[in-house]
Amino acid sequence: MGSFVGYRCSVCGKTYQPDEVTYTCPEDNGILDVMLDYENLKGKEPADLILKDEFSLWRYFSLIPVSNLIGEGTTLRSAGWTPVFSPPQLKEKLGLKQLWVKDESSNPTASFKDRASAVLVARAKEIGAEVVVTASTGNAGAALAGMAAAVDQESVIFAPKTAPPAKIAQLLIYGARVILVDDNYDAAYQLSLEATEEYGWYNRNTGYNPFTAEGKKTAAFEIWEQVLLENPLDRPLAVFVSVGDGNIISGIHKGFKDLLEIGQIQTMPRIFGCQSTGSAAIYNAFLSGKEEILPVAADTLADSISVNLPSDGLRALRAATQTGGAYVGVEDELILQAISDLGEVGIFAEPAGATSYAGLKKALEDGLVAEDDPVLVLNTGSGLKDVKAARQAAGEAPVIPPDLESVRKLLES
Repeated sequence: MGSFVGYRCSVCGKTYQPDEVTYTCPEDNGILDVMLDYENLKGKEPADLILKDEFSLWRYFSLIPVSNLIGEGTTLRSAGWTPVFSPPQLKEKLGLKQLWVKDESSNPTASFKDRASAVLVARAKEIGAEVVVTASTGNAGAALAGMAAAVDQESVIFAPKTAPPAKIAQLLIYGARVILVDDNYDAAYQLSLEATEEYGWYNRNTGYNPFTAEGKKTAAFEIWEQVLLENPLDRPLAVFVSVGDGNIISGIHKGFKDLLEIGQIQTMPRIFGCQSTGSAAIYNAFLSGKEEILPVAADTLADSISVNLPSDGLRALRAATQTGGAYVGVEDELILQAISDLGEVGIFAEPAGATSYAGLKKALEDGLVAEDDPVLVLNTGSGLKDVKAARQAAGEAPVIPPDLESVRKLLES
């Protein structure tokens, strides 16, 4: 395991011992970064940090701050190690020489959020938590419910009642206690915090529990192994990430920072955050040039990134500003087109997952990346999570009478 030595506040910089705090900084409520024993991890060969026979996020156990590998033979041990593709059609279409798409839809509950939930459930078992709770528009909740079910951990999910039915069905199938809130995600988030305090539950919320980013950072480790070690690059990799509450992009930034700290990479990738213009609080802050995240009235078909006030907004903003990246805003119409574009090469993305690809197209148009830049796009979730949006993107199939003449007329038309 990565030796867990404490926390550092992302706002004031104050450090804490592992047993001093659980969630945010007592001084300013800043989100805490987990600190590992970096000195002990320096100077190692890549092979010394990788469990070669573990084809999941747990192959980087030496860099994950939990003490035991649990869940042998369960879905908890199968999250991560998702595939990377390099579709020639997309490279030609975009005019890029090097392009990779990392597809998180192959995770056990079909989204990136399994990474955080796997590590959170392992941490919950480590500290003896009876109940784990989270607020979610669907994916984080499904991930928690699935990972918790794998090791008989009780879970409670607060979700807005407008979450897609497919995602709510997942929560229920996994046996979680599901509470639908007659309001938006931000209200569900606040209610989960109040319930945490009232009942003493262990809270998984992103931008609140430091261990969520520790799960999400494992995607950066996979990008390191699957792309950077296999393809030595002459310029920084540009990584495009869809952004809602900000914890995925801040987790990926944390993973690359860990690798840089221990000498496994010498150049920090440029990280680009992609938001729908209908939910663009961090994008707006980036344009303003200030580290002030102001709430917006979120309204986007990409429900997984529809957030009024991002809970991990500051770290998410810094993921771009500290790496020479940027934030890109895209209209929902471009997100629907991106679903179709990815589908044409066999990748089925939900709206939030396709937002990163839409952001890449916009970044190319705006000159933020060039044809010689190596680029990786992250698809964070399966299109089966939101079939309604997929049908909007793809259109409807024609219906004809059951005879060959009708087929002929259709083909000729």
